Amino acid sequence: MTFLIYFLRRLALVVPTLLGVTIITFTLTYLLPGNPAVVKAGPLVPPEVVAEIEKAMGLDQPAWVQYWRYISGVVQGDLGTSASTGRPVLEDFQQRLPATLELTLASLLIALVIGIPLGVQSAVHRDTALDHVGRIVGVAGVAMPTFWTGLIAIYVFFYLMGVAPPPLGRLGAGLEPPPTFTGLYVVDGLLTGNWKVVGSALHQLMLPSIVLGLSVMAPIARMVRSTMLEILESDYIKAAWAAGLPRRRVVYGDALFNALIPVVTILGLVFGFLMAGNAVVESVFAWPGIGNYAITSLMTKDSGPIQSFVLFVAVLYVIVNFVVDIVYGLIDPRIRLE
Repeated sequence: MTFLIYFLRRLALVVPTLLGVTIITFTLTYLLPGNPAVVKAGPLVPPEVVAEIEKAMGLDQPAWVQYWRYISGVVQGDLGTSASTGRPVLEDFQQRLPATLELTLASLLIALVIGIPLGVQSAVHRDTALDHVGRIVGVAGVAMPTFWTGLIAIYVFFYLMGVAPPPLGRLGAGLEPPPTFTGLYVVDGLLTGNWKVVGSALHQLMLPSIVLGLSVMAPIARMVRSTMLEILESDYIKAAWAAGLPRRRVVYGDALFNALIPVVTILGLVFGFLMAGNAVVESVFAWPGIGNYAITSLMTKDSGPIQSFVLFVAVLYVIVNFVVDIVYGLIDPRIRLE
């Protein structure tokens, strides 16, 4: 019964949070300079034609009427129509979401593969040269803007060395996308046995996923390091050392296993950050995801995609935080009583 009350209390916070997000998003989009009717009609259209389009789009109505129409459409699954593409925003999102998801998963994998061993070695070799190098790498990954890192990576690995493909999408020239099962080209290529598509998709993923993965590797490495330092000083680890257990088993078995508990907690937040924060990387590498779609819409003040992207990110974060809260309540009953 206590857990049910805790669940309902957390769930009750979701609705006002999302409502507040829609109000803020609509207000900021409404105040942006520019006219969506001009975007839809074109810059050379006479003013009277623009006025007719504004009336057809409902832009001549008061702000609260426009907001009510927007929120009513969202509840019914209608995110509006993009003035740039002329298609429903929901269809554009469904088409582009797999690209963003594939880039996000690849980046998260790279962040884990680099961040966890780096954090472990920094903790085991505390205050040594290896620890200092790990700190520098971690700070540099956060401090360097992803657009700058992406441009440098393109210049070095594509232009100078020629080992990376041109930043022009998800597949190389002359290749057709595989039959759609998941929308992820690497997975769909594996399912259909199309190894050329798999190789090309991995090649295209290489640079953007590394750039994006390094930006979130630092918090994972820092979390692993700080947790490992605390665990390595605990009594049961000291007892394991005294018992003469192998070093690898103590470090990578007992200590690392317990250190991964808080890491799993931040993985959801990192995943949400990657889904929202890859817009810049997608623009640099011409990656056809929802982030690139949102930035293009922002440049032309295409309100539907902008509002939908912000709402999507907000929903993602709210869901992640809600799941984390529920898992916390299951793991530690004391949290339910707070």
